[in-house]
Amino acid sequence: MTSAPSIRARRRWFAPTLVDYDRAWLSKDIVAGLAAGAVVVPQAMAYATIADLPVQVGLYTCIVPMVVYALLGGSRAMSVSTTSTIATLTATTLVSAGVAAGADDPLGTLMVLTLLVGVFLVLARLARLGGLVENISGATVLGLKIGVGATVAVGQLPKLLGESENFSGHGFVRSLVAVAQALDGANIPTVVLSVASITLLVVLKRLAPAIPGTLIVVVGGILLVAIAGIDRLGVDLIQPVPSGFPTPVLPDFSSIGAIVPGALAIAVMAFLESTAVARGIRRPAEPPIDSDQELLATGAANVVGSFFSSMPAAGGFSQSAVNQNAGARTQVSTLVTVGLAVLVALFLGPVLSLLPQATLAAMVFVAVVGLIDVPQLIRWSRISPVDFWIALVVALVGLSAGLLVAVAVGVIVTLVLVLRELNTPRLSITARSGDVIAVHLGRGLYTANALANERAIVDLATTQQPQVSAVVLDLERMDAITITVLDALHDLDRELSAAGIVLHVAALPTRAGAVAAKTSWYRGLAEQGRVHATVGEGIADATV
Repeated sequence: MTSAPSIRARRRWFAPTLVDYDRAWLSKDIVAGLAAGAVVVPQAMAYATIADLPVQVGLYTCIVPMVVYALLGGSRAMSVSTTSTIATLTATTLVSAGVAAGADDPLGTLMVLTLLVGVFLVLARLARLGGLVENISGATVLGLKIGVGATVAVGQLPKLLGESENFSGHGFVRSLVAVAQALDGANIPTVVLSVASITLLVVLKRLAPAIPGTLIVVVGGILLVAIAGIDRLGVDLIQPVPSGFPTPVLPDFSSIGAIVPGALAIAVMAFLESTAVARGIRRPAEPPIDSDQELLATGAANVVGSFFSSMPAAGGFSQSAVNQNAGARTQVSTLVTVGLAVLVALFLGPVLSLLPQATLAAMVFVAVVGLIDVPQLIRWSRISPVDFWIALVVALVGLSAGLLVAVAVGVIVTLVLVLRELNTPRLSITARSGDVIAVHLGRGLYTANALANERAIVDLATTQQPQVSAVVLDLERMDAITITVLDALHDLDRELSAAGIVLHVAALPTRAGAVAAKTSWYRGLAEQGRVHATVGEGIADATV
């Protein structure tokens, strides 16, 4: 008979937050799910407009992807739908792929984009790349968010003035031009509604954060249309919202080559945002967040969601914070939010169709302005100039060359910095006996840093006072070894020998030692008694 612990162990990959669920948590999860839904549903609809997609696409992103994450994700309170960053990259990718604003049927291309994002995330999970992706620096992410915030904020200004066309996916410069063109034809009632909506959102966020400002603004905008008829004054409404559950769509692979770079950029940002949110809201008593599990959960959410007209999905901080602060104990709260979104999709389409376009633009504007974290940038300029310049350069690239280019630049810069750090030798003398020293490698040797470490060891050994006659090299960190590394060690032996210094190696792990023993140089080293099991043994033999 299978024991209960083994059953729980098998289930831990599926609905891990529901293992050993306590019924006493149900009331808290229900309240939290409703509170999060009041934020995430209108916010997701607003974010859909960033990509110039129908608002119901944002609503659909609150259904299938959230269910999938609730069943696979490891965060107890994270809410997974779309975010301003992901929506902006989606807009940029669709524009780059030639899916024009207002296209008759952009959903086929959107499906392929979301599917690719999910596939990339799942492949990263299979390759266990969770830790590697997390090496992307905070400076890169900050620069991207500043670029996203400025681009989207400026792109919403024409809508706030009464212009119907969306420019978020066309870049910062073109959005500025659109703002200048929209000034002459600004609609005063639209401007008044926009200013009032932004003011209300900011005031509620600062003075009464527990009140769902987005819901208040949406309800207020709908009432102004239904009762006061402000649409007759030239205030544009969103496109009619159909009632019903999202139905599967057919993929449109005609632009797949153009959207692959964007899908890869979105996948990277989706994972970074999701893991950052999951770890940021995790309570100390909760299980740690597993990067590979988050890759699988977020990837599966996108793969399945793609068949139901979903935008690329990721963990969002604002709705997740609302969910947690309202008392969410598990992902049951997310399922409650999904239930609320389903009800809205089934029954409130005609009501949502009365929503002013400027109201959604105001919600987006307030949300993305918060991404332009200039105080953080200034703080980094004092603490870490390197991080400051990385963030600034990535932001400027995003504003000038586009956000997809900025993501690529950010990833390349991060990898260069990581490789530079890994390739910098970290040597220390851990023991000395007469004219014999033991040198410890702070990092293992591999192809890229072998030559740098060889030179550093030679410099360290030949500059010691008094002069040394032997070096015992501690290789305990060498779990794996390559031909390049073995050649570098052979060269090190020759360099030290030319300087009158004998090289001994110690503590080489068994697996690496078996590979090294296949070379004549290492076998000769062993025959001469210069291979040792421990550093202490090496020092003792070298001192004799």
